[in-house]
Amino acid sequence: MRPQRLRSKEDPPVSDDSRKKLAIPADRLKAINDYLLSPNNTLVEKFLAVIEKHGGVEAINKKAEEAGRLENLMRRLDEAKSPYRKDIEWLIDQREKRAFVPLEEFIEGARKGATGAALVDDSFAVTLEISAWNFFPWIVTQAKHAIEKRELMPGRFIRVRFMKEAVEDKADLVACAAAMRVVGATYVETLDTKGTDGSNVHLGGPETITGYFGGVGQPNEYALKWMDEFLYYYTNYGVRQVLNINPGTVLLGYMMHKLGIHNEFKISVYMGNDNAYSVLWTLLAAKLLSRDDGSSPLIGFNFSNSVDNTTIELSAEVREALDFEKVVRFEHHITETFKGIVRQPYNRRDELVQVARKVKNISAKHEGGDPEIEETLEHPSNILEYFIPKAEIESQGLMEPLEKNYMQKHAALNKTAVALLSHGIPVVAARNLHG
Repeated sequence: MRPQRLRSKEDPPVSDDSRKKLAIPADRLKAINDYLLSPNNTLVEKFLAVIEKHGGVEAINKKAEEAGRLENLMRRLDEAKSPYRKDIEWLIDQREKRAFVPLEEFIEGARKGATGAALVDDSFAVTLEISAWNFFPWIVTQAKHAIEKRELMPGRFIRVRFMKEAVEDKADLVACAAAMRVVGATYVETLDTKGTDGSNVHLGGPETITGYFGGVGQPNEYALKWMDEFLYYYTNYGVRQVLNINPGTVLLGYMMHKLGIHNEFKISVYMGNDNAYSVLWTLLAAKLLSRDDGSSPLIGFNFSNSVDNTTIELSAEVREALDFEKVVRFEHHITETFKGIVRQPYNRRDELVQVARKVKNISAKHEGGDPEIEETLEHPSNILEYFIPKAEIESQGLMEPLEKNYMQKHAALNKTAVALLSHGIPVVAARNLHG
C-alpha cells in the first residue's frame, strides 16, 4: 500500500513552471562537491582527523565488529567480575527453553473476538519500542514478568544513561549490549557529549530543556567531540546506534557513513522535527550523502510529540520518494513520561492504529505508562530523572520507584501490541524470544 497523496482539494492548481524553478542546477551541486573535496576545507580536515585518530575506516569497522561479538562481551563481563554475567546466562537459558510466549500465541490471544480486518502483511509491522532502559537489572525484572504474564518483550530499547558511568558500574553498558544480542532487539545509547554538561549557555540545567526541544545543542567543538566519543564506544564496545540531537552531528553521522564506517543513529525528539518540511530537509541531506547502495546511517527518525497523522503520512510520502522506506524507521511517542515533557494526558495509541495501516516502518515508542495509571502512582515517571547519576538515585531511594515506572512503560507497550493486532496490524517484538 503506497502512502496516499495528500494534496487538498482546496489547494489551487500549481503550474509546471513554478515547480520547475525548484530544480537544483548541476553547477550548484558541483559547487558543493568542490567545497567538500577542497584540501583547504577546514571543517572536512578536522572531521577526517578524528577518523584517522581512531585508525581509519577499515580499522574502525574491524575493531567494532570484534568488540560487539557476544563472546567478547561475555569475556569483558568476566574480566570486570560483573554480577550481570549470570543474568545474561539466565536470559540465554530462558531463550533456549522457549520460555517466552511465541508471537503466534500472543497474536491469537490479542485477536480473540476481534472484529477488525485480517492481519495485513508484515511490511506494515510496528516495532514495539521502550524508553528509557537505563539500568541493566530492569531487563531481568521485565523478562521474568513477561514470561509469567505471557507478554511481549520490546523489539527496540532506548538508553539515556551516562555511558561512562555505565561502563564503570559493574560493566552495565557491556551487559546491556550482550542482552540485546541475546534477545534479538535493536538498541540505542546516548553519548555523554551534549549540552546538558554545562557547555550550552542557554541551559541552566536539564529542567530548562524540557520545554524547547531545540535547546540541547552541541556547541562549538562539541560536534567533533560527539563524533570522537561515538567512535570510542563503537570500536571498544561495538555500540553502533546512538542518539543524535543536533544538525551538525547529524551531518557528521552522514559523512562517517559515506566514508565507509558502519555507524547508525537515531534522530531524537529533542531535534524538534514537527512538520513535513523539516523531515524533507533532513532526508534531502541523507539522500545527498547516502552510499551507492542507497543506505544511510539514519535508521531512526523521532518526530516531535506535536505531530499529527497527516504530518506522518506526508513525511512517509517524502521518505518513499527518496527510497528510504526500508532504511529510515519513523519513531513516534505513544506514551510519555508523566512529568516534565508534555501536557498530560498524552496517549497516541488510537492515532497509531489509524496511521499504521497506511505508513510502513513505524516504531511505537513508550516513554511512560498510560496517563490514567501514572496519575495514581506515588512516584509518576519524570523525564528529569534520566539525568540523575546513579549514586544520587540510590541516595534518594529512587531506584525501586524508577524500576516500577519502567514496568508501567512495559505494560503500556503490551497494551499497544494488543490494540494493533486486534486491528490487523502486525508487531515486531524481541525476535530471538518470540520468533
